[in-house]
Amino acid sequence: MNTHHPLALGIVSDEVAADFGTAVQYGLSWGITRYELRCLSTGRVPLVDRKELDGVAARVKQDGLHITALSPGIFKSHLADTALIERELVEVLPATLDLAAALSCGLIIVFGFQRKAGESDDRFNCAVEYMRRAAVAAAQYNIRIAIENEPGFWCDTGKNTHHVITTAAHSSLGANWDPCNAYGTDERPYPEGYEAVKDTIVNVHAKDTNKGALIQCVPIGAGAIDWRGQIAALLHDGIVGHVTIETHCLPLIDNSRHNVEILRQYIQASQ
Repeated sequence: MNTHHPLALGIVSDEVAADFGTAVQYGLSWGITRYELRCLSTGRVPLVDRKELDGVAARVKQDGLHITALSPGIFKSHLADTALIERELVEVLPATLDLAAALSCGLIIVFGFQRKAGESDDRFNCAVEYMRRAAVAAAQYNIRIAIENEPGFWCDTGKNTHHVITTAAHSSLGANWDPCNAYGTDERPYPEGYEAVKDTIVNVHAKDTNKGALIQCVPIGAGAIDWRGQIAALLHDGIVGHVTIETHCLPLIDNSRHNVEILRQYIQASQ
């Protein structure tokens, strides 16, 4: 008999509303207490107005919320853009780690560097070294770095993301698995992509698409991603305690509510 582990749901707050209080108001009505922070009313974390951050911290305490991850949007450039990458490592990442520590958040999501067509494989080691530096910095805070796979990046498929993480070989580095972001690569996100990356997964994003992750998302269950199978596998494997909804299609509130409901149905059906 398979052992099934509980699986909760979280959501990226700005997939409901830029204002954190408004996002939480809706989220709590759907039974959501886990929130990932990306963009707020005054900017993308950590470059957010101090007063707004104080408001987030107060709301977290008031409602007993859990901030699951911060997503500052770093490492989205080409590896050739060394000045930007150094600034992200020296300024943006430390500020994000400080904010994460203040919010009792144990995870920072980064990306895996855009890969130019024909960019040689020897640049791979450069990507690995940047990731290792980020992991070393995070480890000092007892925080982990999770690389989110994205099309056109060195970390695009489950297999390639796994290769970067295992080569960097640092305990504070893992994968933010986004099956939708692997769609359109030469790998089927589930089961092949998931199986390739699963022993490094520390966080999971949930959205759906018919045309590719960066083109047009649809409500979960209406697209090409096998979310029934993916949820069943996550429940069986017990890798993560929650899945974070990243709706990405308008209207946000209606579709986010739908995504909560449909994922709960899939979880229920697999238990």
